This record gives sequence, C-alpha cells and structure tokens, in this order.
Amino acid sequence: MKFPALGLLLVVWCCGCGQSGPKADSNSASRPKIALIMKSLANEFFSTMADGAKKHQATHAAEYDLIVNGIKNETDLAEQVNLVEQMIAQQVNAIVIAPADSKAMITVLKRAKEAGVLVINIDNKLDAGALAQAGLKVPFVGPDNRAGARKVGEALAARLKSGDDVAIIDGVPTAFNSQQRVLGFEDAMKAAHLNIVGRQSGEWEMDKANNVAAALLSEHPTVKAILCANDNMALGAAAAVQAAGRTGQVLLAGFDNISAIHPLLQNGTVVATADQHGDQLAVFGIEAALRILKGEGAPADQTTPVDLVTK
Repeated sequence: MKFPALGLLLVVWCCGCGQSGPKADSNSASRPKIALIMKSLANEFFSTMADGAKKHQATHAAEYDLIVNGIKNETDLAEQVNLVEQMIAQQVNAIVIAPADSKAMITVLKRAKEAGVLVINIDNKLDAGALAQAGLKVPFVGPDNRAGARKVGEALAARLKSGDDVAIIDGVPTAFNSQQRVLGFEDAMKAAHLNIVGRQSGEWEMDKANNVAAALLSEHPTVKAILCANDNMALGAAAAVQAAGRTGQVLLAGFDNISAIHPLLQNGTVVATADQHGDQLAVFGIEAALRILKGEGAPADQTTPVDLVTK
C-alpha cells in the first residue's frame, strides 16, 4: 500500500475502524465504511466540509464509519488517485469524492466501481462525456454552480454601469464547477452589457490568484471589477487590488462564503459570494450513499442549495 509523501496535508479520520478513532465495537463489521475524499484541505471550504462530515458521523455513529482525507493542493491529481486506490484496498463500501479534475479521476473511479465500491460525486461534477466513454454512471450530489455564479454576477453588475470593464479569474480549467461558474459570471456580465476584457486561471489558489490579479490590473487599468470562481482566489485578488492602490476602485466577487471572506464583504471590497453550504455538502453525499447502500433508493443526481451572500 502506498502512503502520501511526508509533508502532505492529509487528514484521515476514522470512527470505529481499525486505523484510528475509537476502538472498534462488536457491531463495527456490520456498519458500512464510507470514505470522503476531498481536494485541498488548505482551503477553508474543504476543511469546513470535513468538519461537517465528522459532526454528522458523530451523531450517527451506530449507522456508519467514516474516513476523511484530502490532498495538499487543488491540482495534486496523482495524490487523489492514490487516495482512491488506498480506499479500494481498505475495502470501503462507498467513496464520496470531490474530484480535483472532472476527467482525469474517472479511470481510478471506474476501478473502484469494478471493485464493488459505490461512488458518489460531490462539489465538482465529473465530465458527462468522459463518464459515458468509460461506461460509468456516478450520481452527482451538488449545487447548480452556473445559477449560483449568475446570482453573484448580477449582484456585482448592479454596482457597475453599462460598458464597464471586468475580468474573471477561474479555477482549474478542466474542473466542471469552474467552467460552470465562469459561464454564470458571463451570463450576468452579458445581460448587464459589461465588457469582459480578461480571463485567466488562478487554479483555485490564493497565491496564484494574487499574481493573476496583479497582471490583470496592470494589463487592463480600466478594470472596475474582478469575478473570482472561489473565495480563496478572491482573497488573493483583494491583496493585489490593495497593493495596486486601487482599493475602492476595483470591486470583487467570489464563491463559497468561507469565513475569511466575511470582513471583505463587510467593508465592501467583496460585493458578493455564493454559499453552497460547505458544511453540509459532504453530508448530502454521505446521506445519498447510505440510502443506496440500504437499498432505499437508486443512484440519482441531487441538486443541493446555493444562496447569494452580500454584506
């Protein structure tokens, strides 16, 4: 069995199973074991997701055991593949996964299904075409990212005037949720007759987005707003706006409603974000897995809530 390299930010939390957590009781063998595999636990959104899953398991300890883990950064595909392989080797009953890439994870998830593991997709939807090509069906439990981003974009557009220049910082370009959020932003910008003069990837990361925002501000000095596909990148963009001496002149928008963004919402630097209820998103996936494992329902997509958040 392969284990993550030293220094990897990896959290494994297991209740009532052999690896860690409380000592297994006599009924542990009859409880399903569910693995939650996330993206970067350095991102507050995913640490909030992990906490929500742990709290849910703690109140349903008699129903299932839980393993929670994640990768060092949003683009560490090899490590996320490794985590799935570890969970297959541990013979978990279900994997609830927020894939780092909408296409690249499908091969290993197909191996999981072939090994008899139920797979539930949360947060970032797997690519429909790639799933069909692989002959794989995986239910998606998560929000309508395009609709949520459009709400955010509309709130931002209300603060601008027709013809103003804006820019977009997207996440990992091959991630479906990033693609959908960009489309939602574009829907709102086009409806408000705003000009999108630049778009670059921040790969979901704060530091990367800081550099991208600084470049956008330099290249497009008329930009009045930057829409970021997650709050982590909005924090990086905010630092770039401040460093450029343009606080109050360039508005920002994000997505996720992490606690770190709240002060920027309050002071007006960030106009809006979207709350996809990160503390419950993994729980929705876990509950869907439990229903299927109990034979109470067939695998099916489930749209979860996403709400606009402003000051």
